Amino acid sequence: EATMKANEWQKEHESYELKWASERDAEEYEKQLARERRESLNLRNAEGRRIRDNEHEMKRNDMNKEHESYELKWAGERDAEEYKKQLALERRESLALRNAEGVRIRYLEAQMKANDFHNEHESYELKWAGERDADEYKKQLARERRESFELRNAEGRHARDVEATMKAN
Repeated sequence: EATMKANEWQKEHESYELKWASERDAEEYEKQLARERRESLNLRNAEGRRIRDNEHEMKRNDMNKEHESYELKWAGERDAEEYKKQLALERRESLALRNAEGVRIRYLEAQMKANDFHNEHESYELKWAGERDADEYKKQLARERRESFELRNAEGRHARDVEATMKAN
């Protein structure tokens, strides 16, 4: 009985040893599973963080590109507006120059026309003065002719009177 009891104790002890060994193995296995799960979570977290960082970087790049695109668009619009202002300024300056040139030309034309009128007036004045001189000359010639006729008539009458007196005597 003592051996049986010892054998029973031995079996019971071996059973406990096996039970404890299996519990230790189970704990070790659970620890191993927890460690693998932590490592897997760490890897997945790192991978997720890397993916999120990449996505944030790509989003930041897209936003920078979009901002640069807007900046270029706005710069182009400002350049177009400046170009339009420059064209308007050049157009105004051109109009001002053409207006000034038109004023200068009209002034010169008015001066030339005034000179033409003045010259024409002087020409008429000279013509009229010449015509008056010619009329005066004709009147003088007519007066001289009348005087010459009067003188010749008077001389002829005198000569006839003298002749008649001589015949009468």
